Amino acid sequence: MNEFDFIKRIKNKTRMHGDFSQVVQGIGDDAAVIKPTSGRQLVVSADLLIEGIDFLRSATSARLLGRKSLAVSLSDVAAMGAKPRWALLSLGVTEDVWGTEFIDQLYEGVFELADKYGVTLVGGDTSRTPDKIVVDSIVLGECKEGAVISRTGAKPGDQIFVTGTLGASGAGLRLSNRGARITPVQETESEQRAIDAVLMRHLSPEPRVGWGMVLGQEKLASSMIDLSDGLSSDLHHICEDSNTGALIRALDLPIDPAVVELCGRRALDPLQLALHGGEDFELLFTTSPANASRLPKRVDGVTVTCIGTIEASDQGVRLEEGLRVWPLEAGGYEHFAARAKTV
Repeated sequence: MNEFDFIKRIKNKTRMHGDFSQVVQGIGDDAAVIKPTSGRQLVVSADLLIEGIDFLRSATSARLLGRKSLAVSLSDVAAMGAKPRWALLSLGVTEDVWGTEFIDQLYEGVFELADKYGVTLVGGDTSRTPDKIVVDSIVLGECKEGAVISRTGAKPGDQIFVTGTLGASGAGLRLSNRGARITPVQETESEQRAIDAVLMRHLSPEPRVGWGMVLGQEKLASSMIDLSDGLSSDLHHICEDSNTGALIRALDLPIDPAVVELCGRRALDPLQLALHGGEDFELLFTTSPANASRLPKRVDGVTVTCIGTIEASDQGVRLEEGLRVWPLEAGGYEHFAARAKTV
């Protein structure tokens, strides 16, 4: 198979997936052409997954890698309050991978998630790499003009909410680094089920597209970010961009039950994982007390939890645990920090 045969194969597959009503030109030309909807804005996000840095080939499957490569960009678009519509996927692979089932299975994962959220693949690129797999995903979304939710709108008195649960992806990463793998057959032992659950939260995150769209369409959030680097770091991003402080209540953090079950036996701290673990891909958002009462109980089966309050900037970002309150430092992942570690 040469590169042009590969492009034809992917082009043929896209015909069975997605909505082409606004796609003037998709895969097969030098660029995709999209007809924008009047009165709406485009939201664009791009993400890289690099072997040895963001994933280990031995710890995941091609299908899960494809799924995650799209999920991380869908999460970014959701964090802006937009509806994801189109995607482009660029793939760099080694010579030993080219032409194998790995590529087909990777695209199966991409299409699986794209179909779930009505996203159409309209382009991308492919190249050979010397020794690592590289996946670059770009997602374009739409929202009403002026309805984008940024990180800059938080105000003192706003309540801080988070979707879903925290800490499972960080726990999954640490167990994966210790050699844990998804079991091929469902085990009856509860501990193994918990291990599989946290591994899947890391290897196959679920972007909160539904919550992002509701918060954007109903104008319920004053600021929002997705939890990719970790709650502590991403909360700092909101506070820095909004020029505010924040107080987080440790007892209110919705820590994933599987994390609590596993941590006692593996010298892992559930609170630290919830605060600094990263790649939960939940949505962290702020809202006024009036809008807080309008929040749905669930969206797509996912609940939200109030975990704190936005304060004046001179208060800094703080954590309350029982009777103690202390500064909460940004302890999430940084790609170029001295302490950053590969997976």
